[in-house]
Amino acid sequence: MTKQRSRLLEILLQAPAHRITAMPDEDYGLADVEPFPFLAIVGQHEMKLALILSIINPRVGGVLLIGPRGTAKTTAVRSLTDLLPQVERSLCVYGCTEEMLEAGGMDAICEECAKKVGYGEALSVVDRVRIMELPLNSRLDDVVGGINERIALEQQRVRLERGILGHADGHVLYIDEVNLLDDEITDAILDAAAQGHFTVRRGPLKLRYRARFLLIGSMNPEEGRLRPQLMDRFGLRALVRGLDDSDLRFQAYEAAMAYKRDPEGLASAYAEGTLALAEEIQAAIHLLPQVEIGEAARALGLRLVKSIEIDSSRAEITLFEAARAHAAADARTVVEPGDIQMVAMMALRQRQSPSLKQFFTEQAAEDAQMESLFAQHFSDKT
Repeated sequence: MTKQRSRLLEILLQAPAHRITAMPDEDYGLADVEPFPFLAIVGQHEMKLALILSIINPRVGGVLLIGPRGTAKTTAVRSLTDLLPQVERSLCVYGCTEEMLEAGGMDAICEECAKKVGYGEALSVVDRVRIMELPLNSRLDDVVGGINERIALEQQRVRLERGILGHADGHVLYIDEVNLLDDEITDAILDAAAQGHFTVRRGPLKLRYRARFLLIGSMNPEEGRLRPQLMDRFGLRALVRGLDDSDLRFQAYEAAMAYKRDPEGLASAYAEGTLALAEEIQAAIHLLPQVEIGEAARALGLRLVKSIEIDSSRAEITLFEAARAHAAADARTVVEPGDIQMVAMMALRQRQSPSLKQFFTEQAAEDAQMESLFAQHFSDKT
């Protein structure tokens, strides 16, 4: 019996590219406010699957898109806008929420929010997850936060505010050309990604805010390598190559031209499929907590990690969490070997470290020599 794909995967694999050719040529004078439809991206199945799985299960650890210029990496990330789920968003500049109030009491929220609680006002609202882009020219204070200069000048008082990392809490943080980031900003992102929060200190002032975000990066390997510390923070690594098939390349051209002529018209042509895909993603998110790793999938995943000699335990985390997301997308509650097979390359790619392997080999030889010398002294009775 042929195995049936989930509706989500069917939508992803069978995007109606023929709709592009039916787009009108008229220019209605509309601004380019609509993102390029995710389903209108031609080919690039690995990239699209990696992004969808990371939305379903942020514990995958984010996505790094690696490929040359002009392969729709940035377009694909921005096109996720209409597919993202709902999230609780703070109404406070310090990021105070009802969750913080329940966990730490009044001392955990700012003075203004404490007054809101007294008046029975909400500290947060339910909003759609957003994509926060981190520009390469951002200053460190823009990223981590600092003193609000406007309030300092106008009101003669000093107040610390969150940076981009704080505003990205619960959202997607996207960094294009991530390999070109300044080291100090890279260090701040690594700290926030590892801890889930960040602390800003300016003299006697201190502000600690939550920074739990889904990290998505893209890079062109021709422009330099990514620091190993930041590379390790990305769960899935998707290779984005140029399209080989001439027909697909022409379809990509038609889609690009249709978007330039009429962005809203192109979005409308894919609206039905986009809505269906968004609903399937939301359903997969709700199903995810029930998804467990099957014995056969567990054994296969561990064998794969062992066979390529990966030291980092993040390999298993990424592999099994991505497989759980894939099973949820297929409307199943048990991860099967097929799920492992679908995500293994993206989860385990570039996790080997030849230099680290060489280090341990040389260290083992040195340890063996030292143990031999130690043995002589330990056995010496004089």
